[in-house]
Amino acid sequence: MYFEEGFTFRNFMVNVFVVFVFVVWFSLLISVFIDMFRRNDISGWAKAIWVIALIILPFLGVLGYLITQSPGMAERNNQQAQQARDELRRVVGFSAADEIEKLDRLRKAGSITDAEFARLRTKLVQ
Repeated sequence: MYFEEGFTFRNFMVNVFVVFVFVVWFSLLISVFIDMFRRNDISGWAKAIWVIALIILPFLGVLGYLITQSPGMAERNNQQAQQARDELRRVVGFSAADEIEKLDRLRKAGSITDAEFARLRTKLVQ
């Protein structure tokens, strides 16, 4: 066996790989639980079934959730990020008109080109 050899480079690499796989697995498990409890489109019973599946068959449960719910997970993550940006803009006092005015001053000063101005302006308006 590998581990009967003592401390070797091969044993070190195996240990590093095992730790890496564990961290990735734990990260996936946490992201699945976060997504599942953040959802409003399924009932509490469906969430309970997913939790039981994740506890009894963790690998199959996580893989099943990722396979069946991954498009929804991405959409919910994007929505949450957009809500966070909107909330931050509201708290900070972000104004698209002020930002466009700053961009116009940069364009007139020659710091940015007309193409950059147009691109940044459309990004602000969205």
